[in-house]
Order: sequence, then structure tokens, then C-alpha cells
Amino acid sequence: MALADTASKSAPAAQHYTFEEKRKRIFAIVAASSGNLVEWFDFYVYAFCAIYFAPAFFPKSDPTAQLLNTAGVFAAGFLMRPIGGWLFGRIADRRGRKTSMVTSVLMMCAGSLLIACLPTYATIGAWAPALLLVARLFQGLSVGGEYGTTATYMSEVALKGQRGFFSSFQYVTLIGGQLLAVLVVVVLQQVLDEPELKAWGWRIPFVIGAITAVIALLLRRTLHETSTAATRASKDAGSVAALFLSHKTAFFTVLGYTAGGSLIFYTFTTYMQKYLVNSAGMTIKTASNVMTGCLFVYMCMQPLFGALSDRIGRRNNMLLFGAIGAVMTVPILTALQSVTNPVVAFALITLALAVVSFYTSISGIVKAEMFPPEVRALGVGLAYAVANALFGGSAEYVALGLKSVGHETVFYWYVTGMMVLAFVVSLRLPRQASYLHHEH
Repeated sequence: MALADTASKSAPAAQHYTFEEKRKRIFAIVAASSGNLVEWFDFYVYAFCAIYFAPAFFPKSDPTAQLLNTAGVFAAGFLMRPIGGWLFGRIADRRGRKTSMVTSVLMMCAGSLLIACLPTYATIGAWAPALLLVARLFQGLSVGGEYGTTATYMSEVALKGQRGFFSSFQYVTLIGGQLLAVLVVVVLQQVLDEPELKAWGWRIPFVIGAITAVIALLLRRTLHETSTAATRASKDAGSVAALFLSHKTAFFTVLGYTAGGSLIFYTFTTYMQKYLVNSAGMTIKTASNVMTGCLFVYMCMQPLFGALSDRIGRRNNMLLFGAIGAVMTVPILTALQSVTNPVVAFALITLALAVVSFYTSISGIVKAEMFPPEVRALGVGLAYAVANALFGGSAEYVALGLKSVGHETVFYWYVTGMMVLAFVVSLRLPRQASYLHHEH
């Protein structure tokens, strides 16, 4: 029996679930989360290993290869995510959450395996960067679809009264994937020298990614479906037209606070290492150590803030995120600009990430609660992917661009402005879950 069916017959509070149903639901959260970790591990490994394999695929003597490199980064990072959000959201709403999650992790596995086995430019010429581009497009499509479907599934399977806590594990595994990718590369740097890493060592993380993706695939195949046959058969299921005709307000509300959420997330995670080096003057190694510590603490904070939302409500979490984020962004970024002590930098960034946790811990569930089941995965996935591509993905370029023309502080106010927008948009959130509340 589908979990959605059993959910409708179960008691309304978490403590009234049978032991067996609790066990099944917690296992489902673990299985869904494991796939999410693998997806983000594979995605981040590319970035961390690029310095070693780039010369093998993009020799400077070949301008065509250089153009393919530029096009590949653009297409995978920006174009494919919204397409993945739409495609896998549609699959999840029309064919089921399980089908979508199994397909996305299979696609990520294929992309990683292809990169691991690719011949270099010296062997097959321009076909090498072209095939690398194809593999990266697969990965971009996969990770673009992963967020919405996983967020939807975890919100639907989580125990009532603890949805915020259990849904927070989506970001635990997202950050965990990034940390695991860093750890694997650091271990390889200790074991292999640079010529070995450039020759063949860079392939090892992609092999690890492909193997772990197979394990995640097997786990996901055991999952119960949370959508019902009736919602999958609905004429509105997975329909963009239905999403914009009947749920336009919900879509743009989600888009609004995701824009600010994505921007501040990337500002204090991926961009922060470069900021500590370029603006604060730290060494690359020191900045890397600071950020690794910050990300670990940030990962551990997610369940705490998720549990807080179960106590005070998702709307209050989001209002606190927007309000405190708007107030603290300029002071923290200004202080970090002149920081010299790594411990102080760690404390300031951790404080900022604690504020971001008001949002990231409930990022998936607060969106899922805005949509009915027939367009839930599509609404969550597409809104996230578009906002993430436009505001999250561009954070680094906007920050560095403003710094290059001598207006670095303008970026601080840009982030602050988006936090004000997140606060205003969050005022539109319902005081209780508008859809999941009645289904679960």
C-alpha cells in the first residue's frame, strides 16, 4: 500500500503512528537522503577536480576546445537546472515520485561513469571535450531535477508534527555531499602527487561517485510511492499550464523567497572561500580549512532549525530568516573584509550560516506545503531551479564583477535587498500548511 494511502488512515499526530510505519517512513527518509548526498557529491567533485583534468580535455592550443569548455560550464550550470526541474517535476507528478528519483540518480551515475572513463584530448581530439560536455549536461539535468522531487517526497513521507525536522535532512545531505567531495580530494592529495593526479588520479572520485550512485539507486528502488493513482491520473498532473493558471501566486511566492535564499546560501558557502582570499587576504589553505569547519557545523545545524519550525511554524522561520538576514548581512560581510584571525572568520561565517539555516532547514517543505499533490514536484522543482540559476548561480559573478570595478560593498546591499524581499514575500505564507496539513 502506498504511504500516501496509509497516511490518510493514520492518526493525526506523530506519536500515533505504529512502530512499523515509523520505521518504514524513517527508512524512506534515509533512502531518499542517500540519493541526494550522492547527487551533490558527484556534482561538486567535478568542480574540485577540474584543476587536475582541465589540461587533459581543454588544451590552450585548441580554441574550439576552449569554447566547448565555456559552453559546457554555462549549459550545465544554468540552462540544464531549470530544464531538469521541469522534466523531473513532470515525471514525479505524472509517473510518481519514486520513478523520478530513481531516474535522476541513474542519470547522475551515467554522467559520472562517462567522465571516469573518458579518453583525453590527446587520444580522441575534440571528441574528448564534447563528450565531457554531454556528461556534464546529464549531471546538470539530474541535479536540477533532484531538488524538487526529493523535497516533495520527503515532505510527504515525513511524520506529521516532525516534518520540519525530517525534511531538514535534504540540506544535511546536500552539504554532506559537498564536504564528502572535499574530503575525497584531500585524501587523494595526500596519497598521490600532482603529476599522478593530473594523469589518472582525478578519475577516482568519479568512479566512487558512480559506485555510490548504484547503491543509492538500489535503495531508492525499495521506496514506497507517496503520490496516489488519482493525482497521477489528473489532467493537471505535471502541467505547467495548470501550475500557472491555478497556482501562480504560490509559484511566484516560492520564487521570491528562493531567490533570496539561494543568493545568501551561495554567498556564505561557495563564494566565501574566494572572499576570504581576495578581500580578507587569507591564504587559500587557511580559507579552505575555515570553510570546511563552517560547512560541517552548518550541516549539523539543519535538524535543529528544522525541529524549531515544527514548534514555531514555517512562516515564523521564514520571517526570522528574512528579517535577521537583512539586518546582519552588511555588518558581517564588512567585518569579514578586514578579518585576519581564522577563528574570528569561522565565528562570523557560522553566525551567518545559522541565520541562513532558518531557510535551508525547511527549504523543501515550506515549498511543498504551497502546492497540491498533482503539481507539487513541478511547482517546487521549477521555482527552485529558476531562482537558483538566476540568483544563486550568479552570486559569485556579481560579487567579483562589482569588486573589479571598485564597488564591492554594493554586493552587500544587493544581498540585503533580496533578504528584505524574502521577508515581504514570506508575509504571504499561510500560518499553517495549506495542502500537506490536510493530506497527511
